[in-house]
Amino acid sequence: MEINDIRGRLGSMVSPDDQELSAAVQDADSPDWSVRAAVGRRLATSDKIDEMADVLHRLLLDPQDSGVTQETAEALLARKDTAGLRCVLLARSQAVEFWTADQLEAALNCDPEWMTTEGADQLIQQLHELTADDDAGVRDETQRILSRLRPREEWARGSDDDPL
Repeated sequence: MEINDIRGRLGSMVSPDDQELSAAVQDADSPDWSVRAAVGRRLATSDKIDEMADVLHRLLLDPQDSGVTQETAEALLARKDTAGLRCVLLARSQAVEFWTADQLEAALNCDPEWMTTEGADQLIQQLHELTADDDAGVRDETQRILSRLRPREEWARGSDDDPL
């Protein structure tokens, strides 16, 4: 979906939240990195993440400043849902620039919530959901992360081979 299509669709809506989203979409083109980062944080919290996916994707792959990438990715992961995780995994699968890929990887690896048993279990469940995603890049990123988490998964299930 093109930015102008999104702007047009949002411009015809009347709720204050929709007007705020419309303004955020316009600010996504700002030359100021901090404005773009703020837009990424704002759109990441939206209930209309599917409608904002193209703008979020562009912000995650921001070619001018990795701060925009970092702040948008962290906000999406803070949602603690599959939709936010999927956005970050999709961007990670398409990142061309080293610093962008590195920033996305850091956001994925450094979420402190995933260091808890409950958080890790939630992450594993979401990743399993994404193994059947329509996008091959999302599936590949999901498998890459799951392969690193495999020992945690096995530990969480309990091992029949445990000598104790």
